[in-house]
Amino acid sequence: MRSQFLLIIGGFFSGVAVALGAFAAHALKAQLSTHLLSVFQTGVNYQFIHGAALLMCGVLLQLPLHDKARKHFSRAAICFIIGILCFSGSLYALALTGAKWFGPITPLGGVLFLFGWGIFILAAMNMKEVKR
Repeated sequence: MRSQFLLIIGGFFSGVAVALGAFAAHALKAQLSTHLLSVFQTGVNYQFIHGAALLMCGVLLQLPLHDKARKHFSRAAICFIIGILCFSGSLYALALTGAKWFGPITPLGGVLFLFGWGIFILAAMNMKEVKR
């Protein structure tokens, strides 16, 4: 996965998280119950954290890494992207629509986040093999 793409998508997801957080705090505060507002905010928090993780992957992929580390950082980034869409996206949809069928999608995103962090750790463990 290209470093530039990850920097762009990480910046996009992070910026959208800020906008959605502000939207929730101002426009949704009067529209949603305290519980649903909390659900929405959880989506924002996880989106922001994993947007920053995408930025880290993008920066790390600019280093002269061993192919194994490069591949792992790319795979971790894929897990983070799909995790954001599943986890945060399902929480946003659940909070805004009240449709409970979005609920089962959330854990899939959480599992992808966990896989992503595990793969990220594998990548970091392989960084000692830097190409010179």
